[in-house]
Order: sequence, then C-alpha cells, then structure tokens
Amino acid sequence: MDMLHVRAVSPPDLTERAMALLSTEPCVLNLVLHRDRVRNPDGDAIECDVLTGAANEVLRGLRDLKLEHRGSIVLAPVDIAFSERAATAGAEELGSRLRAPVWEQVEARIRAEGRYPPSFYLFLAIAGIIGAVGIITNSQILIVAAMVVGPEYGAITSVALGVDRRSGTRIRRGLAALFVGFLLAIVCTFLFGLLVRGYDLQPPAFDLGIRPVSHLIDTPDFFSVVVAVLAGVVGIVSLAEARTSALLGVFISVTTIPAGADIGVSCAFADWDEAWGSFLQLLLNIGILIVVGAATLKCQRAIWRRVRERRDERAAQRSPPG
Repeated sequence: MDMLHVRAVSPPDLTERAMALLSTEPCVLNLVLHRDRVRNPDGDAIECDVLTGAANEVLRGLRDLKLEHRGSIVLAPVDIAFSERAATAGAEELGSRLRAPVWEQVEARIRAEGRYPPSFYLFLAIAGIIGAVGIITNSQILIVAAMVVGPEYGAITSVALGVDRRSGTRIRRGLAALFVGFLLAIVCTFLFGLLVRGYDLQPPAFDLGIRPVSHLIDTPDFFSVVVAVLAGVVGIVSLAEARTSALLGVFISVTTIPAGADIGVSCAFADWDEAWGSFLQLLLNIGILIVVGAATLKCQRAIWRRVRERRDERAAQRSPPG
C-alpha cells in the first residue's frame, strides 16, 4: 500500500480549516488532532495517513492555507500498512493515480541535491582523477567507477528544476557549481596527467595511441545524443518514482565526468584534438540532460494531471444528478 504519513503543526486559527479539508478527503485515513500539544512553533498537532495518489491535492490544500509558513508540514513514507479501507479507497477513488508521484517529495529530493558543500567539489575532483586513471590504462571499470562517484547529476537536475520553475537563482547556482566543479576536476586531472607524463608512467599502448576508452569519450556523435536524451528521461522519472537502481544506471551511462577527465589528460599530453572532442562531449551531455530533464518534468506533470482530470470526469458522469 503506497501511503505517506503527514504530521502538521497548525496555529489554532487554521486548525478547523485544515481538519475540514482533511476529513472530507476519502484518501486521508487515521486522522488525529491533538489540541495545543506542540511547542516551537506553538500550535495544534495534526497527524494522518494519505494515499500517495491523493497526496498532491492534500498537500496543495494545506499549503494554500499557508500552513508551512505559520506551522510546519512533515512527510514520512509508510513502509507497511494493513488496511482494507485504504485498499478500497485507493481502488475506488484513485485507480491508476494510486502510484502518482508526490511532486512535493520529488522537488524536495532535487532541492536536496542542489546544495553544493565542499564535498561536492571534492567528489568531482576525485572522480576526475579516477576517470583519468581509467583513460590512461584503458580500464572501463575505472571509468564506470568515476561516473558513480561523480555528484554532478544532482546539480544538473537542480538546474532542470530551475528551468521548469523559472527560478533564475537555482539555475545560476547550479551552473556555477558545475562550472567550478568541472574546472577543478579538469585542473586536477591535468596535473595528474603531467605527473604521469613527467615520470613516464603511462602504459606503452597509450603512447602508441591505442586508446579505445578515450576514443569513446572524445567522439560526440548521434549515439551520444541518443544516450544522453534517454538518460535524461530515465533520470527524472527515476527521481519521481524513487527508483534508485534506474537512477544509478543514469550515472554510468552518460560521459560527463570521463569527458572532463579526458580534457585534463589530453591537455597534459598535448593531444588538442582529443581535448576539444571531450570538451564538446561534456557540453553536449550536460546541455541535453538539463533540457531533457526540464521537459520531462513538465511532461510528467501534464500526464498525471490529465489522468486525474479524466478520472474526475468519469466520476462526475457516474454521480447521480442533483
């Protein structure tokens, strides 16, 4: 049973309106009110369980009351629930909307990844060096490891959310973090490449130009575009549905970190054509992921909105007149 537990703190003058909203919603269960039980902020405690398919409307109603400004709203997933009433309400009231994404949760996940502490830049630098080792040694395993370590997809989705919400601040902060982070990664891999070249540590195959891994990275083509577009769609859908396994697949399918690493390594070995190709690959993939991510967010909302409207239309037609 897909369900959320909602805990809200309501100022006394809003409690009756909040309770009226929740008590008339058939997909709200186990509604509890504790008067004057909360401190900091002071108010009434309201708790209930909400079927996820109806959570968007319920949360929108609570936020329309400005409850989060004068109190608070806390969501927690319900791992296991046994309730015949919940199952009946889900089947009758929601139908295909039973598993609809809760957009407040989706955006909260994206916003959480849109913060850029020092560790964000540290992980990018480390991922770049791991990618550089993979390029020099032609190790696909290390390239995959670098993709998994890199945290850049969080910044990319944050920019996509900014585009979707027309938030210039979020877009600027995300792009600035990507620019500084990848610049740091490229500088680190450049210095690492100089170290390897200075001490002649590169394998003989690398000197002979046998570089199948880097060739895949520095050659943007039609297939790069296809993979980036599909990864952008899968990434946003995975965030919406909290499917971490599919999201991990996005991390290891698009060459952002490896492209940044190849720029540094290629510059260190004075291979300017390869560096340019990797630079184009990096810009192409980041740009596509942002554009496709923003478009997918809009499309998902529109699709689920249409599903809700059609369900409401059918329910209205079944209702007796008067």
